[in-house]
Amino acid sequence: MRLTPLATGEMTTSNTQAPPQLPHHKVKIKQAGQRACNEKNEKGKFCGGHLKRWFYATDVIEQACGDAEKAWGKNAEVYRCEHCKTLYLPSPEDAKINVAGKGRISIFGLTLPPKEK
Repeated sequence: MRLTPLATGEMTTSNTQAPPQLPHHKVKIKQAGQRACNEKNEKGKFCGGHLKRWFYATDVIEQACGDAEKAWGKNAEVYRCEHCKTLYLPSPEDAKINVAGKGRISIFGLTLPPKEK
């Protein structure tokens, strides 16, 4: 007998915990593989801006505020939307996985044994 999961009317979320909010920034948690912002504006439309790694320790405007460094330390992995500036913390499911994929082993001499003379 084979069991298959059935769709239910229940709403499930992968992250039941809301991240701690900062005074001057909106903070969310990225979903697994997420690369675009899912924040809605006042009209209810998605922002859709690209999420880029944000190095807040070198950001002049953030140095004046200092919220992110106080909350997460000097070099935490944080992503920021390029349009609405919403901050995203990395997803626990995306633990050090490159969004471009796993990649392949090189065959251009790096993994092959040297030729014998």
